[in-house]
Amino acid sequence: MGEVKYNDDKRSFQKWHEALKGGKSKYELERITRGAWSRLRKVEFNLKQISFLKIDDAVLVKCGSFQVDFRNSNGRPRREKVLLDLEKLDEEEIVYFLDFDNEEI
Repeated sequence: MGEVKYNDDKRSFQKWHEALKGGKSKYELERITRGAWSRLRKVEFNLKQISFLKIDDAVLVKCGSFQVDFRNSNGRPRREKVLLDLEKLDEEEIVYFLDFDNEEI
């Protein structure tokens, strides 16, 4: 877990990255043609905690999903991802965690 900082409203990081890689990719051009939204880019991540979880069927029943109906860069459908809500887990399902709130990494 951690804190994420996203690209600014002018998308300056995104524009810089696009120029660096030589323009829009084939995937980006297809996204524009489809009229799909452009995702925000993460520009910074500050790690706060690493959690080690025991994931089995009992845990998966408590989970939702996200990124439904997304596509991979080759245009094929992407499988949805599991959304873990740590608030719904029991104590024995969280095996171990490292807390970095008070440490410099």
